[in-house]
Amino acid sequence: MAKRKGLTFYQKKKKLNPSVIKDIFEVIVGGLIAVFLAFVIVFSVGMRTSVVGDSMEPVLYNGQEILMNRVVYRLSKPKRGDVVVFLPNGNPNSHYYVKRVVGLPGETVQIKDGSVYINGVLLEEDDSFDKIAEAGIAANELELASDEFFVLGDNRNSSEDSRSANVGAVKKDNLIGKAWFHMAIEDETIGLIQ
Repeated sequence: MAKRKGLTFYQKKKKLNPSVIKDIFEVIVGGLIAVFLAFVIVFSVGMRTSVVGDSMEPVLYNGQEILMNRVVYRLSKPKRGDVVVFLPNGNPNSHYYVKRVVGLPGETVQIKDGSVYINGVLLEEDDSFDKIAEAGIAANELELASDEFFVLGDNRNSSEDSRSANVGAVKKDNLIGKAWFHMAIEDETIGLIQ
């Protein structure tokens, strides 16, 4: 009998090439390792918390989630302008406070006529900060110890910060970390805190 030529309804079985399987396996394993490492780094270095109150508006809002870097201040010192997270007086029963560093260790801080003076010199700040209505304990010169920082909220007239006697200067040991990223409430985007 002669072989018939024409249409056939049978498909050839395709064989998987071993090198393709190996490549797919490497991509999957590499992706899983990357996700695992990102998870470990974020959760060992970072920590998530929420902003309580309106003291850091307009940069951070009440209830806004932030990610803080818990390791940075073990390796370096806080700088003026850093947004830090701390426990007031080291009280573990308190919520985390989020404020901006204004005065550094060894400096003298005073608030006069609604403005901050460091070592007797007016601190140059942008115009987004309101004049301070209540100087609190900073009405007189405060000399910071070698491990203390003077912090203020960005919303200067609605903030419990270093001007308040129950917060006072923040000791380096009470700093939990540096505010790193924030989650925007409106569109759920992530942004760097400056």
